[in-house]
Amino acid sequence: MKKNLIAFYLSLLAASALPLGAQAAAFNTPTDVSIAPTLSHDTLQQLPWRPIVPPASERIEITASSPQVNQGDIQGSVAAFTLPADRGSLEITLDSLVNDRSVYSPSVVVLDEQLRPAAFYPSSYFAYKQAGVMSGDRLEGTMKLTPALGQKQIYLLVYTTRQDLAATTQLLDPAKAYALGVGNAAPNIPDPIAHHSSTGALNLKVKSEQNMGSVMIGLPMTTSTAPAPVVVGSATPAVAAAPVAAPAPAAPAEPMLNDTEAYFNNGIKQAVKAGDIDKALKLMNEAEKLGSTTARETFIGSVKGKG
Repeated sequence: MKKNLIAFYLSLLAASALPLGAQAAAFNTPTDVSIAPTLSHDTLQQLPWRPIVPPASERIEITASSPQVNQGDIQGSVAAFTLPADRGSLEITLDSLVNDRSVYSPSVVVLDEQLRPAAFYPSSYFAYKQAGVMSGDRLEGTMKLTPALGQKQIYLLVYTTRQDLAATTQLLDPAKAYALGVGNAAPNIPDPIAHHSSTGALNLKVKSEQNMGSVMIGLPMTTSTAPAPVVVGSATPAVAAAPVAAPAPAAPAEPMLNDTEAYFNNGIKQAVKAGDIDKALKLMNEAEKLGSTTARETFIGSVKGKG
């Protein structure tokens, strides 16, 4: 486990020096984003994104008056959320509740801070879960996401498609569920069918976690290359700015004093020894901003030595 974690941080460190295209390859997620629906930037900006701050558990009603998207395969009412990108990894559980033999069949696309598709969860990802003591019939899926460093927020869009609206979900008859629960033979009766609807009810649970298997959202960005944050949902058109002279290049940092260099290097070593890799990374970045030439070498050597 420790070696896997160390390998992850070393790959993260190495990828921060790669060009944008190489970073995309280095952080290729297991979710096939290439088949995610394509939405125009204007459509995404006009959506009213609802902020969710973990830990959170919310119920969302999808109605005819909910935000609408009718573009490509996406049809009808949607739910749009923003999630913080500075809370570490996120675990998101989405339930779509069956009510009166009707259910909203969700698909989810996750976008990074620049509104670029980063992960895709089609409706098939949200499996049918039979009713329990504390819950009813539902479609359920859990997503584990890790926002890359350098972002403030990511976006989660829940929608349904034309194909899903034409489909149905087979439920488990309560009598069968009871018989199976007590170890009896299931009665030979037909299972009820839930028709997919453009409206419904969702339960969204979000919690932040550290060191869990998850999908990387967005590309790691350094301060010098990170684009300005995107303002989502603003209806005010941007006003073209008058051309200005290019700023003078920043002067290189002065060489760090030996005592300061030793202080940061010792802090990096102690953080790695204590297993606090995040703290070690922050110390390394801060030291390099102040002109250190050995902090990165110290970090890599300490991590490799720990493995």
